[in-house]
Amino acid sequence: MPLAVIAIEEPRAEDVRELLAAHLAYARASTPPEAIHALEPEGLADQRVTFFTYRLEGELLGIAALRELDPAHAEIKSMHTALAARRRGVGRAMLDRLVEEARSRGYRRLSLETGSQEAFAAARALYAAAGFEPCAAFGSYPPSGHSAFMTLPL
Repeated sequence: MPLAVIAIEEPRAEDVRELLAAHLAYARASTPPEAIHALEPEGLADQRVTFFTYRLEGELLGIAALRELDPAHAEIKSMHTALAARRRGVGRAMLDRLVEEARSRGYRRLSLETGSQEAFAAARALYAAAGFEPCAAFGSYPPSGHSAFMTLPL
């Protein structure tokens, strides 16, 4: 059986940069520039961010990050599954790992911002299936009709 590994990695690695570029291109194709909140590799290398990868036999299939907002609240950032790996459980495995990590760190709430457009419907459904509920804008996000904000009490 193939070995899938979710691990903390460097967001500036070459294959990670390629998948992040696909993530950013997807956001740019569906969202006005002022409403895009995805982080570039340098932003994901911030000390408040823990960056995770999902690899299957070494092949990068998914990325996601956990960013601390304050000692009780964290945010999911830049979650993306490679196009060829969609609908194979990669996103759910990554989400479960981020929730587990947030709980282990003692956060009381885990939130996220994603697009409100149809292109992000599958992402919103994934988050809702994991127990995330709609919420108001949080952190430094401005309220926007282009964003869907969701949160999960831990």
